[in-house]
Amino acid sequence: MAISSIFNVKKQLTFYGAYHHDPTNIMIHEIFVPVILWSVIDALTVMAAFIPTYDYLPAVHIEFNEYLIFDLNVSAIHALLYILFYLVLEPTAALLYAPQLTMSLLTATTFSYIPNAFLIAGAIHIVSWIAQFIGHYGPEGRAPALLDNLVGAVVLAPFFVHLELLFKLGYNPELQKALETSVETELARIHVAEGEKRSKKAM
Repeated sequence: MAISSIFNVKKQLTFYGAYHHDPTNIMIHEIFVPVILWSVIDALTVMAAFIPTYDYLPAVHIEFNEYLIFDLNVSAIHALLYILFYLVLEPTAALLYAPQLTMSLLTATTFSYIPNAFLIAGAIHIVSWIAQFIGHYGPEGRAPALLDNLVGAVVLAPFFVHLELLFKLGYNPELQKALETSVETELARIHVAEGEKRSKKAM
């Protein structure tokens, strides 16, 4: 994939939207994708002390209150890279998403300090993925995007569900219409390709 395509919001979200077209599946993702991201941040924070690069970061620990803690570690860098990518894709939507991602980072970091945080986050993560697969193989009737593009699916998921919520609130109707049209076109292409594969198998 060309670099220009990686940072093209229409191409990236068309790819993801083609795997998330059913309303029930989208709703499942709107619930569980943020939970998956939160559990990943929590797990990364727990593991931060065991990651070699952590030794090269300055020791920054800020406690805003008992529920919100910031540590400069791999999970903070992970969140920063996500928001930077989203800023390139769609700056305004990314800025609107930044508070949510910040809260996920701070609360997950706080949670990482409790006993068995890693195990609890792991259980939450697994349950959330099971829900996602149910949404795909049930209402959507199609395998998850991660089976075709793991990195693209995992990185795009939080931003996709964020945009879906923004669209419901009336955000950028031009972008919404353009994405809906491109997703319908991509789905038609996929259905034709799948039909040709079935025809070849039947010969």
